[in-house]
Amino acid sequence: MSKASICLWFDGQAEDAANFYTATFPDTRVGAVLRAPGDYRDGKEGQVLTVEFTLLGTSALGLNGGPHFKFNEAISIHVHTDD
Repeated sequence: MSKASICLWFDGQAEDAANFYTATFPDTRVGAVLRAPGDYRDGKEGQVLTVEFTLLGTSALGLNGGPHFKFNEAISIHVHTDD
């Protein structure tokens, strides 16, 4: 695994986006999908929280963070650490 990956913020469309990228680009695949284990303030049990995927060989994370920030050309960098 790479030490860093990109993180894209979505408002409920992270899994759809990862599936779209998989169908569109080579060397792209969906990995782990984390679902809410129970109801929470802004959502329901079973809703997708994050989607790990590889986009053109690059590690990526789709975060369903809500409507606070609109999807745009910006990305965040997710740095993997031991602790």
